[in-house]
Amino acid sequence: MMDRKETRDVLQWEAVEEAAELLQERLFPQAMIELRRVIMANPNNPYAYFYLGVAFFETEQMEAARDAYRAAVTLSPDYLGARISLSHVLRELGDATAAIGQAKEALRRYPDDGDAMHALGLAQAAKGNRREAKKNLTGFLDRKPELEPANEVKQILEMLGMGEEGDPVDFE
Repeated sequence: MMDRKETRDVLQWEAVEEAAELLQERLFPQAMIELRRVIMANPNNPYAYFYLGVAFFETEQMEAARDAYRAAVTLSPDYLGARISLSHVLRELGDATAAIGQAKEALRRYPDDGDAMHALGLAQAAKGNRREAKKNLTGFLDRKPELEPANEVKQILEMLGMGEEGDPVDFE
C-alpha cells in the first residue's frame, strides 16, 4: 500500500504524461499549453515545471527554462534531473558560478551520479577551473555514458589539455 507521498508522486507523474509525449513528438507549443494547464490545476507539481523547462530549453527560451527548472527544484529539492538541467541552463546563460553551485548540490545529494559530474565538469570548464573540470569529466566517463556525450566530453578534455591517453597536462 502506498503512503500519501507516494500517491501524490504517482498522480503528479500521471498529470504530465500527455505533455511528456508531446515533448517527445517535438510539439513544444502544445506541450507548453498542456503543462500550463497542469500547473493551473496543481501549482505544486515539480514534474510539470521540469517539463516546462524542457520545452522552453528546446525552443531556446533559456531564462524561462531556468525559471521553470528553479521552480521544480524549489518544490522538490531532490529532483536530480531538474537540478542538473538547471545547472546546464545557468552555464549556458553565462552564470558558471551558479551552475557549479547547482551541480555541487546535485552531487551532495547523489554523490556518484555521472550526470551531476558531467554538469559540474562543464560548469567548471566554463569558469576556467581546468583541474576540477578534468576530475569531474573523467569521473563522468568512468561511469560509461552513452557514446555521444562520452565523445563530447573526450573533446572537451582534449581542449582542456588531456591527451588521448588521459594524461593530464600541467598548466602551471
